[in-house]
Amino acid sequence: MHQPLKGLKVLSLEQAVAAPFATARMADAGAEVIKIERPEGDFARGYDNAANGLSSYFVWLNRGKKSVVLDLTQENDCSKLEQELETTDIFIQNLRYGVISKLGFDLEYLHEINPKLISCSLSGFGQKGSMVNRKAYDLLIQAETGLASITGGVEDPARVGISIVDIATGSTAYSACLEALIQRGVSGKGTRIEVSLFDVMAEWLTVPLLNHEAGNTPKRMGLAHPSIAPYGVFKTKVGPDILIAVQSEREWFNFCKVILSDTSIAGNIKYSSNIARVRNRAHTDKLVTDVLAELTTEEAIEKLQLADIAFALLNDMEGLSTHPCLRRIKIKTENGPISVPAPSAIFNGAKPVLGGVPSLNSEDNQ
Repeated sequence: MHQPLKGLKVLSLEQAVAAPFATARMADAGAEVIKIERPEGDFARGYDNAANGLSSYFVWLNRGKKSVVLDLTQENDCSKLEQELETTDIFIQNLRYGVISKLGFDLEYLHEINPKLISCSLSGFGQKGSMVNRKAYDLLIQAETGLASITGGVEDPARVGISIVDIATGSTAYSACLEALIQRGVSGKGTRIEVSLFDVMAEWLTVPLLNHEAGNTPKRMGLAHPSIAPYGVFKTKVGPDILIAVQSEREWFNFCKVILSDTSIAGNIKYSSNIARVRNRAHTDKLVTDVLAELTTEEAIEKLQLADIAFALLNDMEGLSTHPCLRRIKIKTENGPISVPAPSAIFNGAKPVLGGVPSLNSEDNQ
């Protein structure tokens, strides 16, 4: 059983998605994760009822944890939390800016009483500046960072179809905590970590930002790649749409030879490099569109495989649900077992063993 974090105690004042994403990974890795919930519970418990009557978000992000209800407006419950923090390895919180200090848990004080503590504070816009007090949710950050401006079709910006900002922030927090654990193993000292949703998404937007600052502001292109051509969705004579990606000049030559049946196109100055093909995207895409319009999807796939060209079918959630590559695992909940996608990392070929989803104020997570 792969449990590299077994023996570590993680305490989390968390809600919604970002922090729970990080601590769920810690629980999967064997850490004891204590999720502190308000008396009414994490509001993510009520996001939907798609998982056997439970919230799909909560089921996904809280397996393997213990739920402990504390009312931090009460002195007695605050004392209980402080006592737990004295022996905690990792403390994660994503409360609104300043709330943790108002509750009496100043991070400097916590590190004094527990020098080995690794604390990780998640926020919307960081711990300094004019926007620290603003509420920040996933879609708000997608808008604020400009991500929405480069997502969607030509006419309208769009939300990324999953909580990409929260997931990215949780993943960043998880990796940062692992780095801090390695550092603690060397120095014997804990670390204070700060991660903001804005900073995470701004870093992820490095490529479009640098292109904008170079005078090439990215445009919304739907299911097409702004920097590579041909790379997009094309219709066939019969069958589902197919997404084709040509990443190199070698692949482009093979594409011209096998699919376009004309190697001279590869040397044409309009198409001889990716930069040229992007500049002449309309002409490049027309070459592909005209050929695929004469083929069924099955015939197109056969030719693409022969030319060793990357492609994908434009699936929906039903396509994912029945996909031959989808690995699943069952986790226990108070409403019975639920089949979910398995963790993506596979260690030594073994099937992961995951804890169950706790009911409110319950340690029964196995």
